[in-house]
Amino acid sequence: MTTITLDQVRARAEADARTFGYYLTPDPELLKMFLEGLKTNEERYGYPSCPCRLAAGKFEYDRDIICPCDYRDPDVQEYGACYCRLYVNKAVYESQNLPEVPERRPIEKQQRAYGIPIATKPVEGTREKATPPAQEQGKSPQVKKKLWYCRQCGYVVYREDPPYVCPICKAKREMFAEIEGKVNFNG
Repeated sequence: MTTITLDQVRARAEADARTFGYYLTPDPELLKMFLEGLKTNEERYGYPSCPCRLAAGKFEYDRDIICPCDYRDPDVQEYGACYCRLYVNKAVYESQNLPEVPERRPIEKQQRAYGIPIATKPVEGTREKATPPAQEQGKSPQVKKKLWYCRQCGYVVYREDPPYVCPICKAKREMFAEIEGKVNFNG
């Protein structure tokens, strides 16, 4: 396993922020905590999952929360900062007033990280521990991946859902279409 330094984590986050016209949080203590969390998660899982969210530890489940997560760009556009407030726009950076940003990640994906069956809804007022049927049988629940393409630039991605924003041309999620048909990635 490769060890990554805090300086490398910071350099990567700063480069990504500059590329998209963002800034890193102006709060130095918060920034240090986020960078340490990214370093820890990358060493733990092999990828830098968001330090502000619980990761399942399986790449296919956590793909949407690998920093910068799929939700960052729509959050910064709407609120001036991402959910954890690692990335902020210029106005937030200069004012140093970090906004509250609601969670945008779908509940089904959050439940998967917690090991809660997606079909089960918690009964208000109860605290029962739920075990997914697939885990009872010693199996992992299956992620149904699809092939998506951006109708604006042609970017193609193979995953459960299309990204909120195209990483190439910044088109919104609505510009993605599913490529239907049989796809074989195993040769």
